[in-house]
Amino acid sequence: MADRKDPRPCSIADALALVGEKYSLLVLREVCLGNGRFDQLVRNTGAPRDILASRLRRLVDAGILAKHLYSERPQRFEYRPTPAGLELEPVLMTLMAWGDRHLRPDGDRPMVVEHSCGRPLAPAVTCRACGDEVRHEDLTARPQAPGWTVTGPTAA
Repeated sequence: MADRKDPRPCSIADALALVGEKYSLLVLREVCLGNGRFDQLVRNTGAPRDILASRLRRLVDAGILAKHLYSERPQRFEYRPTPAGLELEPVLMTLMAWGDRHLRPDGDRPMVVEHSCGRPLAPAVTCRACGDEVRHEDLTARPQAPGWTVTGPTAA
């Protein structure tokens, strides 16, 4: 049975613990755009240097970013997304599209990302099994963690 003091076991919570902080996501945005040098990251994210250094270490340690030496004297590195980091890019694109729709109703988008088809990207989450777009009303949650139901921990 789940301890009533412990929160629900959740992969969303685990992912947010790693990349859910503002500057971590902005660093991912920048490295996916090809801006992986420290000074570029400071300028383009607005992150304080000490916080940026901490986020970069954490993302490298988690295997989301990789460090690549680009200057030996002085020793300088740039950061690039790993395959795991690139898997987060669709999440960023979906988050950006949500922000464009709900936070910029005037349509004044600060960035447009084009797909290889030549049109602005219109991200959608689809089911890989059937190809349908994911809609709330089509989802059924089935908790797998022992001692948990959809509504919370099971009774003693």
